[in-house]
Amino acid sequence: MPTAPASNLTASATQAKALIANISRAFIGKEDIATQAVLALISGGHLLLEDVPGLGKTLLAKALAKSIHADFKRIQFTADLLPSDITGVNTFSPEKREFHFHRGPIFANVLLADEINRATPRTQSSLLEAMEEERVTVDGVIHSLPEPFFVIATQNPVELEGTYPLPFAQMDRFMARLSIGYMDKKSEVLMLQDQRQIHPLDQIQPVLDCEALKKIQAAVREVTIEESLQGYIIDIITATRQDESLEYGASPRGSLDTQTFSQAAALLSGRDYVLPDDIKLAARRVLPHRLIVRKGTRNMAASLRTVIDHIIDAVPVPV
Repeated sequence: MPTAPASNLTASATQAKALIANISRAFIGKEDIATQAVLALISGGHLLLEDVPGLGKTLLAKALAKSIHADFKRIQFTADLLPSDITGVNTFSPEKREFHFHRGPIFANVLLADEINRATPRTQSSLLEAMEEERVTVDGVIHSLPEPFFVIATQNPVELEGTYPLPFAQMDRFMARLSIGYMDKKSEVLMLQDQRQIHPLDQIQPVLDCEALKKIQAAVREVTIEESLQGYIIDIITATRQDESLEYGASPRGSLDTQTFSQAAALLSGRDYVLPDDIKLAARRVLPHRLIVRKGTRNMAASLRTVIDHIIDAVPVPV
């Protein structure tokens, strides 16, 4: 596999780190979460943020979007939202005697799908084609989405009234699912000080444009991964399919996402080659939300992250 010049990889890593630092100016005390979000972005995947209200899910999404000089749209998902409210609609012009397509908010480089689980399954499904093929089909006509195209969705796992759980097929289209968690005392005091007079997003300026982001995404794909490490990925994926405590294991899309995420992790570390530790990191971020625990097993109460940890510990690392 041909590799990119070292200068290109170094420049891409520097830009990705600058993006993380810029996001962290507003998203205080959670640089690790900002890093995982950027890894999903430069991997060309999509991101699901799932946590209780008030922890900064929307703030993280907005800080990331504002750090890129790109077209950003936000959709507040509600029960009365229709698929056409997202994709767009054809309207008839009596003067021209023809239909004209009015683009919906999905035609953006960065799309924030806020509280995605408050929309009906019919509306949620309008994102399936877009997230997989970067296009939408309206009245039989295909419309390509702008490049790059990145979906950040948020959902609240606590308040379940009036919500519709995401189907398994849609969960599989998110490269990573992140939980933010509470801040430590030092970070929360700093937040109080910083936001006493101004909003944190007011400090954010773009550090990348779309062309630069596309070059970083291309550089990620050129990071070398040995065939033995590709076999290691498949061994981990196969273990999820054979684990007796799991009803469903990871899909082939999970294999591809694990590889790309590990390449992005290697690039961010300044390397042009993947190590087993990159794959372990990727598996812990990419796979848990793609698995379903089998009912009636002793692991039913265990978190999916714990199941993945056990699988990673059990699968031999290639020497």
